[in-house]
Amino acid sequence: MNKRLFFSALGLTALSLAATPAWADQYQNTIKAFAKAEQSGKIAETAYGYAVFPTIGKAGFGIGGAYGQGRVYEKGKHIGNTSMTQLSVGFQLGGQGFSQIIYFEDQAALKTFTKGEFEFGAEASAVAITAGAGAKTSTTGSSAQISGDRENAKSVGAYNHGMAIFTLPQGGLMYEATVSGQKFSYKKK
Repeated sequence: MNKRLFFSALGLTALSLAATPAWADQYQNTIKAFAKAEQSGKIAETAYGYAVFPTIGKAGFGIGGAYGQGRVYEKGKHIGNTSMTQLSVGFQLGGQGFSQIIYFEDQAALKTFTKGEFEFGAEASAVAITAGAGAKTSTTGSSAQISGDRENAKSVGAYNHGMAIFTLPQGGLMYEATVSGQKFSYKKK
């Protein structure tokens, strides 16, 4: 089998996993997983709102992409839906899946995110490493780390410009050295 065809199929498979609609319990399970983690749990207790993505699929072979659908909550109430797309160019190979949550410190941060099109800068990156080794995400100067499995994740993070971002690995294998940004769309419920 042609290597390019193989990796193209791998990429489409990873992205299709993220394109499948998440069930309501997947959202609640993902929210609970982040709430149980040490530092993200502390932030979850006081966050004004959050955007949660149960599954984001990411794949690449030179040029890569990621996609995930999520929900936005204000004070625990579902107020709208969001989607995340990411395009990356650079050395990358493979596919992976991860969950992501963005906590909003206050109403102003939530409002910034829900204005329609929101984007983290080009220097943003999200890298999930296998459970036990850790996971790291950083965006325009803010960063958070999570390690362990979904049940026992430990994290370190803080708000930056009113937002704190955390990821949990779901599986897959991806090697990359990329520069990419995440772009979010929002649709009120």
